[in-house]
Amino acid sequence: MSKKPKKFGKKDKSFSEKILKILSKEANKPFNYKQIAAKLELNDTKSRNEIIKDLKILAAQKKIIETEPGKYLVKATSQEYYEGIIDMTSRKTAYFVGEELEHDVFIPFVNLNHALDGDKVKVYVYNRRSSRKPEAEVIEILERAKTEFVGVIDIQKNFGFVTTANAKMYTDIFIPKNKIGEAEHGDVVLVTLEDWPKKADSPFGSVIKVLGKPGEHNTEIHAILAEYGLPYDFPIEVEAFANKIDTSITPEEIAKRRDMRNVLTFTIDPKDAKDFDDALSFQVLENGNYEIGVHIADVSHYVQEGTILDDEAYNRATSVYLVDRVVPMLPEVLSNFACSLRPHEEKYTFSAIFQLNPKAEVVDSWFGRTVIYSDQRFAYEEAQQIIETKSDIIPAEISLTGKEYKVDSNIVEATLKLDELAKILRRKRMNEGAISFDKVEVKFNLNAEAEPIGVFFKISKDANHLIEEFMLLANKKVAEFIGKQKKTFVYRIHDEPNEDKLINLQTVISKFGYSINMKSKQDISKSLNNLLNEVNGRKEQNLVDTLTIRSMSKAKYSTENIGHYGLAFDYYSHFTSPIRRYPDVMAHRLLQYYLDGGKSVSAELYEEKCEHSSNMEALAAQAERDSVKYMQVKYMQDHKDQEFLGVISGVTEWGIYVEIIENKCEGMVRIREIKDDYYTFDEKQYALVGEISKDLLQLGDEVYVKVKNADLVKKQLDFHFIRRKE
Repeated sequence: MSKKPKKFGKKDKSFSEKILKILSKEANKPFNYKQIAAKLELNDTKSRNEIIKDLKILAAQKKIIETEPGKYLVKATSQEYYEGIIDMTSRKTAYFVGEELEHDVFIPFVNLNHALDGDKVKVYVYNRRSSRKPEAEVIEILERAKTEFVGVIDIQKNFGFVTTANAKMYTDIFIPKNKIGEAEHGDVVLVTLEDWPKKADSPFGSVIKVLGKPGEHNTEIHAILAEYGLPYDFPIEVEAFANKIDTSITPEEIAKRRDMRNVLTFTIDPKDAKDFDDALSFQVLENGNYEIGVHIADVSHYVQEGTILDDEAYNRATSVYLVDRVVPMLPEVLSNFACSLRPHEEKYTFSAIFQLNPKAEVVDSWFGRTVIYSDQRFAYEEAQQIIETKSDIIPAEISLTGKEYKVDSNIVEATLKLDELAKILRRKRMNEGAISFDKVEVKFNLNAEAEPIGVFFKISKDANHLIEEFMLLANKKVAEFIGKQKKTFVYRIHDEPNEDKLINLQTVISKFGYSINMKSKQDISKSLNNLLNEVNGRKEQNLVDTLTIRSMSKAKYSTENIGHYGLAFDYYSHFTSPIRRYPDVMAHRLLQYYLDGGKSVSAELYEEKCEHSSNMEALAAQAERDSVKYMQVKYMQDHKDQEFLGVISGVTEWGIYVEIIENKCEGMVRIREIKDDYYTFDEKQYALVGEISKDLLQLGDEVYVKVKNADLVKKQLDFHFIRRKE
């Protein structure tokens, strides 16, 4: 059946709101009744008289000002007008989020006026006469959050329309015939929104890229990246520029650096890592203290400001880690080769070198450019083997080479001493109020075609914590070094948790018998750590871990230092991963500039860069989550006949969400699918209640489910409800 753009009918509302909307859009320009009538496309005498009457009423109410006879301006001091962001729901309604308002304000669909999720808008806030609850109307779209969308194209004879899988995108996009390009019916396409005529229900757009057929692996991965405006390849000119960079290690450059090639140095990274940002060096000093070097790839040596390579790195701001691939911030010649601290190669590094006493107290620090030689590359599993067994033998089953081998005794001793010091540093952090988030990560075993053939969980162990503690130490001490000089710097900040979110968390975890002490900042940190420790290994762990993380403020980059709540640090930056994060590159440049005696740089300029980096990090995180969801759905497609035990992870008026215990895949059981009773949602108990049996289905309950539907495009699982666990 063909589909055409719908037309808006005239809305049945008073002229007063329409007049205020017109005056607000051009707040500095006075209008008379004729100009307002023209804007409203009205030319009959009755309507004009109504406009004149309403103008006088609004002026009497002091909502507008009569600047000269018959000409009116909206009152500049009026507090009914606000700027902020649209937060769409999946039900075609929205909320307005504005910094000047205490609470979000509801926006009915008829008041959206073409605004989309995330758009920056100007709204008029008013009280509904029936309920006196505030509502808002969008009177101007100040800035679109995005203009490119991914969806499936339905091609008719003279036009097409694209429907997205995003539940918050309430409209399809109309594509004129001459802008369909090479797309075929049913293709997944990337379209750009070009125009939205005033009376048209659907925006007009054009196809800018065909991504492939729905459900095909590469199509869906590219669609995830395109949805968030993330690239999956480099422009030819950027690749060419990177390939021409001199990556040789020269005597002239070595002479400018602290030479640490003779100091024992090694890396510990994931087994499948290709870019090695960081290395640790270790030596025992004559005074009994330990010199520990945290050596970071000197990306800023190769990526110079003002080049197309730097522009590309800044625009990307981060590498994106999808389930089956990495979309790097830097071209491969740098990320995997020149900058990567590969074993048995000399590399330029930027280092933070610490002298620690046996109590893991920092008694001296040095920052600057170095040159190193990595003696060994470890996977986390190999380093963990040394820590657990105190042995120098790495068995074949965990070896990177697949063969058993013997580790140099000096490296074994260094690894064990670093682990001992890291444990002291970690204990100190926890005692000072740091929160231990060791959330289980879902990982997939993929075959050669990137098909998921198994699921496993990544759990942090001592080897992970060893690296983490020394990276945290470097990030903290670099930030402290600059921060105490009161100079502009790029900080990684994390605000205290929102009290309302903690109360909501308390409501949920109380169902499992847990509680949070909210008397003080220290009590909150302590009780959150106790909570995370108590749920470890229990069926509700992933749910509680996820909800606890969501109750926290979002960490971000800023030049305004407020400390890092989650780590309990007064100063914190990102210095240790410049291959994959642009803020670390900025931190390197600023640190060297200040070491050379430079004056404080413009905070305003760097705050803008921080905001961009935070935004890109958020998009990358969303893409990464979507790729995990996609792979979970793909994995479950092949297990439709299997019965799974799951835990109820969410309860809503339309059904329950169930997370399968053995693989963490989450799906929905719709309320009508539960056949053993008629269930209704009880908001107070956060449960579904059986009308006859009065049985509850609530958070944490264990139930058996089967896959009903696995939608790769929407990345959604629907489950059949089988039975409760006895």
